[in-house]
Amino acid sequence: MDKVIYPGTFDPFTSGHEDLVRRASRLFDQVVVAVAVSSGKKPFFTLDERVDMALQVLADCSNVSVMPFSGLLMNFLQQQEARIILRGLRAASDFEYEFQMVGMNRALNSEIETVFLMAEARHQAIASRLVKEIARLGGDVGKFVTPRVVAALNEKYGG
Repeated sequence: MDKVIYPGTFDPFTSGHEDLVRRASRLFDQVVVAVAVSSGKKPFFTLDERVDMALQVLADCSNVSVMPFSGLLMNFLQQQEARIILRGLRAASDFEYEFQMVGMNRALNSEIETVFLMAEARHQAIASRLVKEIARLGGDVGKFVTPRVVAALNEKYGG
């Protein structure tokens, strides 16, 4: 059984994230969306809020689960008995960072493979940090996130 782990902060969970998960769910037997604590990034949403958003968005995907994790991704993969990491690419600049991560992950565990999916054209500009900035300034982010996430952003920003 092929299980893929899709790690990220998901702060917030965007339509681009959703698209990658749904596409991966057709390629793999199991997809685990691994929501990282990421205290170094100081997420806008709490870990529970980020997990809840992803769970709600992906509720209809029977082979997808959403789990929080902290610590080293390699340890989480081992706990999940998984050998594959899913990453999304939007632009060439994403590749440079991801290339470094693949090298480090393979140095930690040479049995781990990373699979990349390119973002669909309509999702290539979506970045969580930009979605938060637009929402903070009172803009409409409905094109970039689900209504549940729009509501969460509005609640946080008092809009």
